[in-house]
Amino acid sequence: MTGDARGRAPVVLLGALVALAPLSIDAYLPALPRIATDLEATPSGVQLTVTACLVGLACGQLVAGPLSDRYGRRRPLLAGLGGYTAAGVLCAVAPDPVSLIVFRLLQGAGGAFGLVIASAAVRDRYTGAAAARVFSSLMLVSGLAPVLAPLAGAQVLRFGDWRTVFLGLALLGGLTLAGCAVAFPETLPPGRRGAERARYTALLRSRALLGYAAVNALVFAAMFAYIAGSPFVLQRIHGMSPQQYGVVFAVNAFGLAAAAQVNGRLVRRLHPRTLLGAGVAIAAAGGVALLVVVLTGAGLWPLLAALFLVVTSVGLVMPNAPALALHDHGGNAGAAAALVGFAQFVVGGLVAPLAGADGVESALPMAVTVAVLGLAAALTFLLLRPAARPARPKEEVRPAASRR
Repeated sequence: MTGDARGRAPVVLLGALVALAPLSIDAYLPALPRIATDLEATPSGVQLTVTACLVGLACGQLVAGPLSDRYGRRRPLLAGLGGYTAAGVLCAVAPDPVSLIVFRLLQGAGGAFGLVIASAAVRDRYTGAAAARVFSSLMLVSGLAPVLAPLAGAQVLRFGDWRTVFLGLALLGGLTLAGCAVAFPETLPPGRRGAERARYTALLRSRALLGYAAVNALVFAAMFAYIAGSPFVLQRIHGMSPQQYGVVFAVNAFGLAAAAQVNGRLVRRLHPRTLLGAGVAIAAAGGVALLVVVLTGAGLWPLLAALFLVVTSVGLVMPNAPALALHDHGGNAGAAAALVGFAQFVVGGLVAPLAGADGVESALPMAVTVAVLGLAAALTFLLLRPAARPARPKEEVRPAASRR
């Protein structure tokens, strides 16, 4: 293998790891109404399968982070991917809503290992603006995954059913496991393990870590209220087919991916905090616009425009908030990344049922939830404002010798 190939392989695998979570969440979204019918569940009950996956993603990270700080990145990663693959098969054979909820919890927990270890591996090698640029590249993957997932899921529903979607996710998990077993490098050498043992109580005293984690979580939750509520709002209230819904979802995800790539270029000249503030402002504006559209009955196209703003804002928030949160915690990168991810998926999981609180009768619950979360993110960001403008984070790329 050439040197260039060795350099590209870890980046490709990092992208695969961060893609598993959005794929797990989004691929079966067009099938939610069918799952409700097949398993005789209510819309809110089916949305609990989304919540279960998010809770698994959140809690699994709290385990994966410290394990990867202590034992290195590779071994916990491979174990988590194995669990993810097995859980996907179990989801495909779930006989009732309760079983599906449990298996989705396990699937999320397995996928959590990939998410947190991908973030920790980035922090092992980069800090500051350099880390924000790498996170922007990974956000492109996170954006493309939702583009492809609902479209692929909708096409699978043409010849299969929702169980086939879960079998496909299990196959992707197995392929990622095989790829990581062959080509994912160890980014945390033995000499750096355990130098600073992960103590969540100490990390929880970091105002910056908690503040940026909260901003990240609130904006992610606003997007997830859209993810959980939109299948019913757009398909049952506005009459879209699963294929049309997949196209709308793809357009929104394209906005997210484009914003992430713009962020990757702008972060060379602008402070990550400045770009984060812009993203938070867009999220709040999109949420308020969505609520106004629903309250005034302005129709489908203004509704879609407001949702596009909300989702696009994530492309500015999620590369910068984690980079700023992890900046001062290189010795506990795994545990710090776990806290950021835990907050993100717990808040997202808690708000998912709220988006369908009124069943399929109104878009108002989704709109209220998105607006409140966007405004809360803006308020949190303003409260986090330092007394003086922070200096641009030092850009660091660890020398090759320190990576081995």
